Amino acid sequence: MSIEDGLEELRRRNAEAEQGGGPERIARQHEAGKLTARERLNLLLDEGSFVELDRFVVHRCTDFGMEKNRIPGDGVVTGYGRIEGRLVYVFAQDFTVFGGSLSKAYAEKICKIMDLAMRMGAPVIGLNDSGGARIQEGVMSLGGYADIFLRNTLASGVIPQISAIMGPCAGGAVYSPAITDFIVMVKNTSYMFITGPDVIKTVTHTEVTREDLGGAVTHNAVSGVAHFAADGEEECLQLIRDLLSFIPQNNLEDPPRLPSSDEPRRRDEALQTLIPDSPTKPYDMRELIRAVVDDGYFFEVQPHFGQNLVVGFARLDGRSVGIVGNQPAVLAGTLDINASVKGARFVRFCDCFNIPLIVFEDVPGFLPGVDQEHGGIIRHGAKLLYAFCEATVPKITVITRKAYGGAYCVMNSKHIRGDVNFAYPTAEIAVMGPEGAVEIIYRREIQEAPDPQDFKEAKVEEFRKKFANPYVVAELGYVDEVIEPRDTRPKLIQALEMTRNKRDQNPAKKHGNPPL
Repeated sequence: MSIEDGLEELRRRNAEAEQGGGPERIARQHEAGKLTARERLNLLLDEGSFVELDRFVVHRCTDFGMEKNRIPGDGVVTGYGRIEGRLVYVFAQDFTVFGGSLSKAYAEKICKIMDLAMRMGAPVIGLNDSGGARIQEGVMSLGGYADIFLRNTLASGVIPQISAIMGPCAGGAVYSPAITDFIVMVKNTSYMFITGPDVIKTVTHTEVTREDLGGAVTHNAVSGVAHFAADGEEECLQLIRDLLSFIPQNNLEDPPRLPSSDEPRRRDEALQTLIPDSPTKPYDMRELIRAVVDDGYFFEVQPHFGQNLVVGFARLDGRSVGIVGNQPAVLAGTLDINASVKGARFVRFCDCFNIPLIVFEDVPGFLPGVDQEHGGIIRHGAKLLYAFCEATVPKITVITRKAYGGAYCVMNSKHIRGDVNFAYPTAEIAVMGPEGAVEIIYRREIQEAPDPQDFKEAKVEEFRKKFANPYVVAELGYVDEVIEPRDTRPKLIQALEMTRNKRDQNPAKKHGNPPL
């Protein structure tokens, strides 16, 4: 073959691979409101940075006439590129080729880039749009999934893993995204479930739509499986780019520090009056967070799930931080099952990837209720406690108002290795609230008093003066400093600078055994 013939053959093969399932299937993909795999990668990655690997790989199945239908790439586009100049590895499932179904060769392509990502210490991003296992390949396809699951598990806590669900994701296919660190779904065009509506109807006689069963809204607000819900594919891909800006390349690096024009010593007078005088009046913890962080930018994670706890990323003097805050505007800021699981997962991610934790605490306790107890609030609440205890990154807490009972301990108290613990003058730190405490301590005296209500109110006021302030705790050293709310930003930045070179470690062990 001459050089000219060889070059022509290469160009022909490249053009064939780039066509995926062909013009008709590409048109069908667009009609469904979805981009193709290559279009998605072009939006996700820096312009001109994508390098494709294995574009000529084809399946090796010879059953059911499959040997007559081989398409270059075999339904997944894999390779590497850059996001804001930083290396990432990517795979994008191509629904136009065999419905994006996974074959053994397809799985090997994904495994190759995951292995490269581990060796090079860079994130992996998966764009999922697949009908599941390729039935014609039988157990070979299932084995391919398992090969991916193993790599997801071994990579966990070593490199960031992000999954975008941009179409169907059913059966065994959901478990790879479930192991990854963050899941982004697209409203109305993506869904995840183990068994689909038809199987559920057959087995349980329950009718449910795909959207209600496993759509983006369901998994963001009800199940907590997903972390973000995007209105469209472009928003989904931009969200991934924004998320990566807070995260290091791997567990041996620090997060990127970005220049900030926001004055580190900035004080915010509005914070002086943000916390209501009444201990039972709600306020929005997000207002406090935005007033403190650089440029008011708070990148919230799982905003629709467990809303009584707020988690997300922000920057302080250009440094990436993970923020965990009780939300008094929802369930009075109590901790329940969903909030505990959400918080624990986020805290552990930050600890894996050297992201300091900032905790804003206003928690009256754990949510009471039969459903909570029977649902395992003890076990689930212990997950959050375990996560904070285990974390060795810098941990800074600001008690804004209530810190009662076991929830005080859980929310990064000094006793579980909180590095710097601040409190506002409005902080109330006690075993329980004044009313409840008085009813227990003075039960008999209240019953025997000539005017039980007056006696109770007097004792509540006495208890409040003694415990409903931060100074008793500060005298014990459990709070390092009582600060004015307007000084929160400069105080946090000073504490971050002081803890920048923190070194702490847990006892040598294979791994812990959290209450999963």
